[in-house]
Amino acid sequence: MSKITFIGAGSLGFTRGLVRDILTYPLLNDSTITLMDIDPERLEFSRRSVQGLADRMGVKAKIEATLDRKVALKGADAVLCTILNGGVQVWRHDIEIPKKYGVDINIGDTRGPAGIFRALRTIPVMLDICRDMEKLCPNAILLNYTNPMAMLCRAMQQKSSIKVTGLCHSVQGTAKMLARWIGADYKDIDYTCAGINHQAFYLDYKWKGKDAYPLLRKAMANKKIYNEELVRNEMFIHLGLYVTESSGHNSEYNWWFRKRPDLIKKYCKTGTGWNPGHYAYILNRYLETEKNWKKETNEWFKKGMPMSLERGHEYAAAIINAYLGGDSFQFNGNVPNNGAITNLPNDICVEVPVQVRRNTLQTIHVGALPPQIAALNNITAAVEEMAVSGALTGDANMVFQACLFDPLTASVLSMAEIRKMVQEMLLKNKAYLPQFKSLKV
Repeated sequence: MSKITFIGAGSLGFTRGLVRDILTYPLLNDSTITLMDIDPERLEFSRRSVQGLADRMGVKAKIEATLDRKVALKGADAVLCTILNGGVQVWRHDIEIPKKYGVDINIGDTRGPAGIFRALRTIPVMLDICRDMEKLCPNAILLNYTNPMAMLCRAMQQKSSIKVTGLCHSVQGTAKMLARWIGADYKDIDYTCAGINHQAFYLDYKWKGKDAYPLLRKAMANKKIYNEELVRNEMFIHLGLYVTESSGHNSEYNWWFRKRPDLIKKYCKTGTGWNPGHYAYILNRYLETEKNWKKETNEWFKKGMPMSLERGHEYAAAIINAYLGGDSFQFNGNVPNNGAITNLPNDICVEVPVQVRRNTLQTIHVGALPPQIAALNNITAAVEEMAVSGALTGDANMVFQACLFDPLTASVLSMAEIRKMVQEMLLKNKAYLPQFKSLKV
């Protein structure tokens, strides 16, 4: 029997889906599933839902829940992390303060000033989890789903001996979307995807062994398809390769789409992929979720916990199965570069193909990215390196330097304005930044 631990198990829907996937594997369906969260009410809802799921599946898994992280981690073979340090009422300032200065952020959980400050709050907690794992389950694998993915993984991979990789469903999700656009069956698609998290590109994309990029370029003439992902499709037209993460995210990561009101109106408020894809909508959705989660969960229980028992498309279960001795599995994971991409810095966290087998993660060599893709990745990686350095050392000035070189921020604000904005954000986050002796920049 294996022990598989969820840290942040109060993320109800996500936890249910991942547990379901795990229990579909014969090697894992008698595992101990340990759920841990700091919110006792959410944790109990999660335990009830996962126990009900296991009962419906007819498996012998043991479901347990605890508020004690050390108890949850002791003897674990695999750990999945889906935490949020600071709720919506903290996160909203990551976007509202830059907006006051003229930096119009859409989602704000991955990079830019908002992503940097989420990293500052979250990195200390992630390192605490790693330190507990080093003592209580040193051979376990840690699968991180928490954003900002690249910065968190970079900090953990730099400071801990635990095997850590970060997982993002945008790689396989986008590959399926592209298959739909060209009328292909996804099972006939092969690709090589590499770069950094949310800014990885399909270096090749093949349908039945043939290059499918000409078909994707042709698909851009279809107005419905073009409008479905305005930002990403513009990037594809001009950069020549397709990026993994959504238009909402990628509109924040560069200079091209959110630096002027007319560009925001043209690219960022229309198209079916946005829904409608601006901050007020995203904030209200999160606030509604916070308000209604208990009512909606109770209704789900009353309806008999309706949920498909078929395995989903997340990588985590297949990775754990392979790591614990099942069939080997290849996925795109966030790992130290170590030469996998030759024209990106060696120490940064990259998102590349990874082969997992018993107790082993093996990064697959990619080579050089096309120069235009490497340029974009190198700028972003440099910003993230400064942000991680600031988080690890408590250097507030390094946080300012990271924001100073963020492409969107720099396209809108002067250096003095950025300093003032960062100062305000540091003070607003004071309660979550114990590693900083001074918050003065």
